[in-house]
Amino acid sequence: MCMYELLIGLRYTRAKRRNGFISFISLVSILGIALGVAALIIVLSVMNGFQEEVRNRMLGMTSHITISSPDNSLQDWHAAAKISAQNPHVKGAAPYVMGQGLFTNGSQVKGVLVRGINPELEPKVSELADKIVSGRLDTLQQGQFNVVLGWALAQELGVGVGDKVTLITPQGQVTPAGLLPRMRQFTVGGIFKADYYPYDANLAMIHLVDAQKLYRTGDAVSGVRLKIDDLFKAREVAREINRTLPELIVADWSQENPTYFRAVEIEKRMMFIILTLIVAVAAFNLVSTLVMLVTDKQADIAILRTLGASPASIMKIFLVNGAISGFIGTAAGVAGGVLVAANIGTIVPFIEKIIGAQILSADVYLITELPSKIIANDVISIGVISLLLALLATLYPSWRASRVNPAEALRYE
Repeated sequence: MCMYELLIGLRYTRAKRRNGFISFISLVSILGIALGVAALIIVLSVMNGFQEEVRNRMLGMTSHITISSPDNSLQDWHAAAKISAQNPHVKGAAPYVMGQGLFTNGSQVKGVLVRGINPELEPKVSELADKIVSGRLDTLQQGQFNVVLGWALAQELGVGVGDKVTLITPQGQVTPAGLLPRMRQFTVGGIFKADYYPYDANLAMIHLVDAQKLYRTGDAVSGVRLKIDDLFKAREVAREINRTLPELIVADWSQENPTYFRAVEIEKRMMFIILTLIVAVAAFNLVSTLVMLVTDKQADIAILRTLGASPASIMKIFLVNGAISGFIGTAAGVAGGVLVAANIGTIVPFIEKIIGAQILSADVYLITELPSKIIANDVISIGVISLLLALLATLYPSWRASRVNPAEALRYE
């Protein structure tokens, strides 16, 4: 591109229009691109924040990697844990026994997942000890038959620390009266709050040995839970461990919760597509702006043609004009979107104060503050797509400008 083409394109961008409506439409197009880009960055940042917040709460109570056997009965868990610990990314290992049951307290009955844990090893793989809001984790002693309940489960059963609850398991025992379910009374030794409702309302912890007796697994466990130094390397580490333990099933956290993470990913993609269409509509407003500009500048185009400018040069002049408008809108949108997304924790409380209502009520939502996480790749992708759409929108008007006939344009001048 020659220097004069760039200079003329820049001048057309700055110059006042003979028709003020063209300037207005141009400003609306730039503002539309800026608002679309900013909205896309803000929404994706909030979605990233929600995803990270829920993931952290979920993984605070579950494992990064789980090792189990095909029949859900791992006999020598010590060997599996020892071999796994040889991987440099593994920071902790703990066995568990998982089973289902019914907790009863008077007329209150609740189906739950019962997890048998080793209270000494559990802090190496989860944040359970930090989630205890009442009682203590060390009340889980072998043979004492104590239980730690989620706070929502404890509320539903109407129990607190020190109260008795009865656990009924599906593994029956044969009696003269027939097959009866196994029942055992437990004492509530602690209550945890994971801030993730499926765990708070459906999970109970008992000692590993008590679970083995209750579910009749002998010395076997359901599996071994691992914690690694980087949860985003879980899939890679799981494959490495699986190569050393080919006879066992090694699954990472994304495989254990596929429905949730797949739903979040699909939702994020759909929001990206929908909001990109908003940016596209704003970008293609540049078409009408440039078409009117070409009509307004027909005499100038004719003079440039008579001075020796080629059709390609005329096209480049208007490409520059449209590209600059797209760049200004994109830059303003990126700056505004990043600024709002980075300060959304301050902006939302201010809006709540003005309207006198809480956007995320604690009575309804687990997360009461709007989280936000800005990912550089998202911002770059949005900026590039916006610029490409703006450039694409300038092609037709620029081509129309290059086809202006100088004689026709100057006939009535």
